[in-house]
Amino acid sequence: MSWRDFWNGEHAIYVSERHKALHYRRIAQDIAAAVPDKDAAVLDVGCGEALSADLVAAASGKLILCEAAPTVRDKLKARFGTLANLSVVSPEEVEALPDGSLDLVVANSLIQYLSDVELKRALATWLAKLKPGGELILADVIPPDLSPLTDASELLGFAWRGGFFIAALGGLVRTLFSDYRKLRAQCGLSTYSAVGLTALVKAAGFEGVTRRSNFGHNPHRMAFSARRPLTVPDLVLDEGANS
Repeated sequence: MSWRDFWNGEHAIYVSERHKALHYRRIAQDIAAAVPDKDAAVLDVGCGEALSADLVAAASGKLILCEAAPTVRDKLKARFGTLANLSVVSPEEVEALPDGSLDLVVANSLIQYLSDVELKRALATWLAKLKPGGELILADVIPPDLSPLTDASELLGFAWRGGFFIAALGGLVRTLFSDYRKLRAQCGLSTYSAVGLTALVKAAGFEGVTRRSNFGHNPHRMAFSARRPLTVPDLVLDEGANS
């Protein structure tokens, strides 16, 4: 089983429907707050079920939801099919988007499921699709020293505030025996130091890589902002011409 297979099937990553709804609402609010203006073209990569994506669409000129799992894409299309400025695409369809057409690309809780090669390929794609000066936000990045106990503590705090504390306690116990835990042990999760990820994003051609507040309920995970340069350095152009 791969991570894509996991998300494409039935899973219990959320401890209750209330947990899922509050999670997606918080993420949507955070993304909407990052949208630069009402006319902005926004790509949300690895969006999941995105239950509150209408909040982001309302803050944007165009919202593109990208999801790898076909069953999740079907749910998104059924839920948001009436929103004229929202579309749902696969990762392969992102490749077909016009270069230089996006103002903001968001990848929240995504890169931990990508290999090093996959991340480098994704960064190249996102750089190409962003307008000059457009922003990339990588959020919910897991640092190497983050303890599972810290993640659990943050979930319980979120659950206490959100009114699903008992469900969260039960969910943490179920996780010990879940496919998620087995798959995490089998496939692993990619972790990044702040210095390491900054260097990786810069090497992909982005500039102005900085830490920013994380999306969602867990402040112990990291988020980064970076931008496509307004102009491409001559050296890069020369290298491309000679390759």
